[in-house]
Amino acid sequence: QVQLVESGGGLVQAGGSLKISCAASGISISTYRMGWYRQAPGKLREWVLIISSSGWIDYKDSVKGRFTMSRDNAKNTVYLQMNSLKPEDTAVYYCKAWTTWGSEYWGQGTQVTVSS
Repeated sequence: QVQLVESGGGLVQAGGSLKISCAASGISISTYRMGWYRQAPGKLREWVLIISSSGWIDYKDSVKGRFTMSRDNAKNTVYLQMNSLKPEDTAVYYCKAWTTWGSEYWGQGTQVTVSS
């Protein structure tokens, strides 16, 4: 059974930092593309960053220079480091794992709230 479990969300003031994690079980993240998505109230879910199995990272323009993503294959975990947080970053953040041959898994999400 595949599980992606996010953790580390919380309340932070604008300008602050937060690091959230996504621990995977049932798959080896080294063979998957991994991504962070977010969904704010009343809005569609949107991608934030994705990292390929080779380590290449793509960033949504609005988070470039503020967010970064890393993966620890030994711990089967990916991380999202968020700096200079803004109130508009408030959302539920989801971890996603997928392959080019159609396997796709989502975590349950973790709430990040940025107060102004």
